[in-house]
Amino acid sequence: MKRSLFATILVLLTTVALAGQPTVLIVYHSETGNTETMAHAVMDGVLSVEGVQAELKSVEDVSTQDLLDAHAIIVGSPVYNANVSPPISAFISSWPFEDQPLKGKIGAAFVTAGGVSSGEEITQMNILQSMLIFGMIVMGGPDWSTPFGASAIRGNDFFPYDEPIHPGFIKKGNGLGQRVAETVVKMNIE
Repeated sequence: MKRSLFATILVLLTTVALAGQPTVLIVYHSETGNTETMAHAVMDGVLSVEGVQAELKSVEDVSTQDLLDAHAIIVGSPVYNANVSPPISAFISSWPFEDQPLKGKIGAAFVTAGGVSSGEEITQMNILQSMLIFGMIVMGGPDWSTPFGASAIRGNDFFPYDEPIHPGFIKKGNGLGQRVAETVVKMNIE
């Protein structure tokens, strides 16, 4: 009985503590699991920053209210012929535009591609350009090697499909999430 009461109180205190923290929403579409793996890497980066919480959702599970409640939105997509995937395109097209409710929120992007120079940077820019149209403040990763966000390459001699995503790409995902979370905390967005 005492353990159950203690556990309930602990859950309530944690919920109250997190309620006042800014939220970084990480939204992704993944068919093979690669973009989902990168989404988790981005989330780990967000969670490495104290004072911010992360919410990770597949594109099918995101509501308009999730977008409105988030302080930052990081979108991840596989590269489809130098474009975002159709589900990510439909998701961005569904964002609320009237009265610009996303204006001032931080936005960032990450992608996974099937080979080197297969459209990853232009796909990141497509996501960031869409965010700019909605009045969002866009950002890339923490250094020159991730200027448009994070990306991972799969499926050529250097990064074969039968191996896990290279740790260097996971590190880029972590760095993107951490930079966005640090910026959200610095801006004290509410």
